[in-house]
Parts: sequence; structure tokens; C-alpha cells
Amino acid sequence: MNSNIRPAVTSSPDYPFYAINANVKLDQNESAEDFPSHLKALVLERIAAQEWNRYPDLYSEAICNAIGQHDGWEPSGIVATTGSNVLISLLIQLTALDSRVVTVKPNFALYGLDAKLLGAKLTEVPLLPDFNFDVPGVLKSLEGPPVSAGKPRGVIYIPRPHAPTGTVIALVELEHLIAHASDWLVVVDEAYHHFTEDDALQLTSRYPNVVIIRTFSKAWGLAGVRMGYALTSGEIAKQLRKLAPPFAISFMQSACVQVALENPGYMQKRVAGTKLERERMTAALLQHQTWKVFPSEGNFILIRTPDASAAYTDLLKQGVLVRRQDSYFGLEGCIRVTVGTIQENDAFLRAATALK
Repeated sequence: MNSNIRPAVTSSPDYPFYAINANVKLDQNESAEDFPSHLKALVLERIAAQEWNRYPDLYSEAICNAIGQHDGWEPSGIVATTGSNVLISLLIQLTALDSRVVTVKPNFALYGLDAKLLGAKLTEVPLLPDFNFDVPGVLKSLEGPPVSAGKPRGVIYIPRPHAPTGTVIALVELEHLIAHASDWLVVVDEAYHHFTEDDALQLTSRYPNVVIIRTFSKAWGLAGVRMGYALTSGEIAKQLRKLAPPFAISFMQSACVQVALENPGYMQKRVAGTKLERERMTAALLQHQTWKVFPSEGNFILIRTPDASAAYTDLLKQGVLVRRQDSYFGLEGCIRVTVGTIQENDAFLRAATALK
């Protein structure tokens, strides 16, 4: 054991993902389709016109302006990073070092991993049996004095929609939580917000302790570009930028995002198609003799099987890769499947129908 490395790092597990090749890849909640080729060509034109010997924007000002125009948010309250997962760590550094991180379980693994790596005390409140949020339970977990006198209470992570279940906390419940946690930083993770019927941006306008984080990796089809951002107050954004590395976003990433934001029609069309396919797949899976499918408002579906290991292995033998979720709290027997193209979804449904 290297004595120069913090024990919190050496004792932490690796991120729980291992790449596997398959003909039908439905395991990472990626966009079903690649970024449009004509938009790729436009991106390459812009990149070629750039001076590669020059540094990009200090804090991605051009991207923040474009995001602000698209999302209807003041650019001074936007922080762009190389993926929204970076923001999860930065927000703990902003508020919860030697303090607390509160979230639900099951959850996105990075909430807990980053909390432990950064020395925060982690509290995970179980979802209710129907996978809805236990708001009273979350509020109860906030009680008690700060971990350290004179320091912030900590940060609360609320995924909306929740992954991996696909449930959505109602805005009225979320607002109740935010209003009763005014001395906490409340982070609403909206990685999948395009696939549901509303978002929480209005709450960020009303409550100064709220941060929304979003990504270009899902609906926008830019997972390979690695871009995410936060929407919050100008004051929180100002402090958060101090933790983000300067010049972190390359002009290549910036060109991709700006072209996407200038041409949102492709994304909107794909989101509409994903919602239709999600409902078609759900309806088909409801007929399965042994599987239980859960309603979802993400671009994925959670399914409980008699044996997740067997289901995963048998699907993979038929060329379909899904994600096992049975190691997570309350998800015994569960697998998760991304909503893919019509052809990919058909392949999955054919393979699923053959399994008991």
C-alpha cells in the first residue's frame, strides 16, 4: 500500500463499469443514434478554422452564452465542465468537504463514490417500495448539528428522473424538500430531463440554494464529447468556477456543443421517438410471463427478472447487452435496458420473449 495516497482513495472501489462488445448495445443509456453527419461536417469546418495554438475560453464563455440562450438562463449562472459527473465532485468540494452528502438509494454510483473520496459523511435514504421518493425520510436525515461548527451543512443530490428506476419526484414534493433545507445545497440531477414532462428550472429561480446539473451525453447524442453544465445563481456559479480548472473545455468540444444548440430539432425529434419506443417496449414487456417492468420517464427501462445474472447472460448470448442492477439496494433480480433504435429494441424484445 502506497503511504503517499490517502486511505479514502486506496479503499475506494473502481467505477462499476466494464466495457463489453455486443451487436446490440443497450447498457449505458446513450442516445440511440449518432450525432447527425451534416452537423459533424459543420463542427469540423469550425474546428479547422480555429487557431490550434491558442488557448480556448477561460471558463467556456461562448458555450455558456449558447446554453443560456437555449435554456433561458442567465450565462453568469452557468458553469460548463467536461461532463456533468465532474460537477458532482466539484459541488462536494464547494459545500461538503468534511461535511455531509445526502442522497437516496439506489442511486447513481458517483454520488457515493465522490463523497467517500472527498471525506464527506454519506447518508443514503432508501426509496419507498414503489421507488418513489421518501421526502419525509430525506428531511429527517438532515436533522442534527453540522458535522463541523461554522461549516456548511452539506449537499443533497436528487436525481430527476431517478436512475436507474426511471421515477420522477413531483415538483411540489421537491419544492417542499428545498424549502425545508434552506441551509443545504440542493442539487437536482437532470441528466434525463428531456424524456420527462417537466423540469425543475423554475425552482432554481425561486430558491438560491438550488443547482441543476445537465448533460449533453443523453438526448443530445454527444456522450463521446464529454460536456455537462450547471444552472444556478450567479453567486454559486462564481464560487463554483473557482474549483473548475481554467481552459478546461477545448474549442473542439465547444464547437460540437454550439452546433448542437444551434440545431436542436434533431434532438427534439429523437426524444419524441425515444418516448414512443419506451412506451412500446413497456407494453410488450408487460406481457412477459415472469418479468416485471417498471414505468420509466428516462431513456431506459428497469425490469425485475427471476435471476438477473441468468437474464443478462442469456441476452448477451443472443447479442444483446443490457446492464445488471441487482447489486444495488432494493433491485434484486433487476436489469436495465436502454431504449435504442426500433431495430435494436425489436432485437431485445425477441430475445426477452424467449427467456423465462
